[in-house]
Amino acid sequence: MKTTTVTFHSGGTECVGTRYGDDTGPGRPCVLLCPGFSGTQDTPALTAAATAFAEAGCVALTFDYRSFGASGGQPRQIADIGGQLADIAAAVAFARTQPGIDPERIVLWGSSLGGGHVVTAAAGDPRIAAVIAQVPFNGFPKQAEGRTAEETRALLRAILGDWLRGVFGRAPRYIPAVGRPGELAVMTGPGAHHTIEAMNSATWRNSVAPRTLLAMMRYKPGNHAPRLQVPLLVCIADSDRETVAEDTLDLARRAPDSEICTYPFSHFEIYHPDNRGKVIADQVDFLRRTVLGS
Repeated sequence: MKTTTVTFHSGGTECVGTRYGDDTGPGRPCVLLCPGFSGTQDTPALTAAATAFAEAGCVALTFDYRSFGASGGQPRQIADIGGQLADIAAAVAFARTQPGIDPERIVLWGSSLGGGHVVTAAAGDPRIAAVIAQVPFNGFPKQAEGRTAEETRALLRAILGDWLRGVFGRAPRYIPAVGRPGELAVMTGPGAHHTIEAMNSATWRNSVAPRTLLAMMRYKPGNHAPRLQVPLLVCIADSDRETVAEDTLDLARRAPDSEICTYPFSHFEIYHPDNRGKVIADQVDFLRRTVLGS
């Protein structure tokens, strides 16, 4: 599979991406893959999906959000909701100008936080052709399932303390994005640390500025779902604790034209090599029916 490093600018910051597939021949559909919370474009599950979409006949385009991976931006590891949505819009605008891509057949794919982002982004861009939201974020769970009261208080102290550091222009005080149950980390669901231990990524860092979770507490991508004008595929993990299946179903049902696929996995199990093949196959089938014409 031919891959090419590409760059584009978003709000004055250089974002780095990777194009899967050549740039010759007539315009093909392009799938823009948007990473999840703290994710980078070189994580195995994301590169596996990009490769499969390119092999199916699309161009696949991955990228790193500002302050993550190979992209620019300071301070590092800040999951800025507005900034990431701006990066997606800039990536779409870039893709529409590239050779070998049909600008009217851009598909947004996202996982976890990125899955919520693609719903929000497509609701604001009627030229998007289709959306694939994999275990999409749709607001924090009503209950902090799996955390003790003290663990929840410790996380809130970290969030507020780091937010105050940001107010006074101080550097972030980072915490792990993923940890074992009982540890101070953003996500501590079953199997989370096993997924991280198996990850082969040169750029991903298990570190995030907790100040950014304040904006996530107010972020509800499902509120934008009724404005979607294109087909939406939502892939749900039945045992998901990070993006709870009930909240994800609510997002899917609010969209005018949605399909739902469910899997007997947790949030992190859906990325495992033994599991992701079925998920990707369902996504390729969706692409064939919506933008590939086969």
